[in-house]
Order: sequence, then structure tokens, then C-alpha cells
Amino acid sequence: MTERTRPTSEPVRAAARQVQGIVELLDILWEQARSQTPPPYIPASQLRVMCIVDREDGIRMRDLTQLLGAAPPSVSRLIDRLQALGFVERRACPDSRREVLLSITPAGHNQLARIRELRDQLLHQAIAAVPSSQRTALTDGLTSLQHTLLSQPALHLAQEGATPADRHRETAA
Repeated sequence: MTERTRPTSEPVRAAARQVQGIVELLDILWEQARSQTPPPYIPASQLRVMCIVDREDGIRMRDLTQLLGAAPPSVSRLIDRLQALGFVERRACPDSRREVLLSITPAGHNQLARIRELRDQLLHQAIAAVPSSQRTALTDGLTSLQHTLLSQPALHLAQEGATPADRHRETAA
């Protein structure tokens, strides 16, 4: 049985190692992009939160905490810092007084746009050096990987067409 599994699992392991190596290199590029933006400097943990809140406008603090796999006080401190910078705002949840909804402010959108633009420039330079025929295969492979990752329950950030309140009701049921 292991002989039958081995030929298919080794290419998967090799691909996983390759992706891991790319992620590590991208982390370095992202750090460079973040450090090149005008102040304030945003640590990686805060930037990760900003990206999630930007993608999941109106996310509940509890859902963000669960998504990050972090302790509620730690996430609350991250949000406190981002709110002090004017990048994230808290607002009362209309259907539960005990919950808080999070949104990115216009200043937060601007800061993310600057960081993303620098990231895009760095990636564009790297991808432009890849031969054209390989860029097509790269795009197809990355698209497939992205779809597969987004189907994972742990990474499923949003259900199509559902509002944050809809997702909360579904998870509470």
C-alpha cells in the first residue's frame, strides 16, 4: 500500500516544500514593502488584522479572534493599537450589545493601498523575469491553489453573498 501512495505523495511534498519556500521569501518582500511605507510602521500582526478586517468588513471581534486563533485580550490590544492609529474602527453590533463589529477606516484603506502597491511592484519585477510560457503555468497553478485553500474550513473567511451578521447566525445555529 505504501508503494502505491509514495509516487503521488512525493510530488505533493515537493510542491508543498516549494510553496513554503516561496511564502518565506514573500514574507521578506512584504517586510521590505512595509518598511518602505511612510510612518507609522505597522507590525506584521497588525497588518494581518487590517487585511482580514478589510476583506471582511463588519467582522465581529469574536470571529476575528477565532480566525486568528489568538486569545481575545491579544486581539483586543491589536485592535486598540490600530484604532489609536486611526486605521480600524469599532462599532456596536446591531443585534447584540455584547459584540463589536470592526471596519477599516479611510486612513486604513489608504495605508493598505500604499503597502499593497509596493508589494505589487516587488512581485511584478520578480514575475516579469519569469519566461512568458512559465508565467501562464504559474498563474494557472496559483489560481488552483488559491481556490483549494479558500475551500478549507479554517480559511473560509466569507460565504458568497453573506453579510457578517448572516455568517454569525449560521455559526450560532
